[in-house]
Amino acid sequence: MDKIENTELFIFDMDGTIYLSNTLIKGSLELIEKLNKKNIDYTFLTNNSSKNTSDYKNKLSKLGIDVEQKYIVSSGEVTASHIKEIKNKDENDVYIVGTKSLEKVFKDYGFNVVDNRNKNVDYLVLGFDTTLTYQKLWDAHYLINNGVKYYATNPDKVCPLENNESMPDCGAIINLLKTSTNEEPVVVGKPNELMIKYISKEFNVERKNISMVGDRLYTDIKMAETSGINSILVLSGETKRSDLVDSTIEPDFVVESVKDLNKLI
Repeated sequence: MDKIENTELFIFDMDGTIYLSNTLIKGSLELIEKLNKKNIDYTFLTNNSSKNTSDYKNKLSKLGIDVEQKYIVSSGEVTASHIKEIKNKDENDVYIVGTKSLEKVFKDYGFNVVDNRNKNVDYLVLGFDTTLTYQKLWDAHYLINNGVKYYATNPDKVCPLENNESMPDCGAIINLLKTSTNEEPVVVGKPNELMIKYISKEFNVERKNISMVGDRLYTDIKMAETSGINSILVLSGETKRSDLVDSTIEPDFVVESVKDLNKLI
């Protein structure tokens, strides 16, 4: 319990943790209200790169959670930030297998987004693309086979929806392209420690005082484990209690949903 009580910053995954599709998970509003009353900081972190932080701000607002855009972090944003940090000065052309929202993130970071594989391409970035076409897959296949630097925003296999349904996410497309090219990207999103490095720096909080709340063992909880922060698994999204039996990834705490987490803060 000390790990939760000493938390200065809660990181909340969104899909499967705060909401499912367009339905708020019970207890989410009450938890946010409690954190506000106690002056405990929090940020929303998502591997879903199909939307940018402005989109997520609007979505959360429609669900009744009003939060400044700076308190929302996406894998797309961290991917753009990381590539900008490590790229050579003249490497600005990026081909994106992703939505217009993800393209906007990269444009905001100063990149030139190209839509033709035959143009000069410095980086290929694969995101959760709900506008995916065969041409994009073919272009990505071509660029990978021609040695273009290859990054992906997240490894999530599926995106959870309401009524126990789901849809293919970025990880499924990574596997498809691995089959055709035998290559894998550098994956920036959860569970990569780069996400915590970014947040710790942005919010000026030591890792020992950060708690990650999420519904996926192999992204949310794995990232917490490798980054040395506290982990709280909620069973309201992808992970079921039965998945814990054979898992090598062990959360510090397991609760049914954020409604139960509210009781522990």
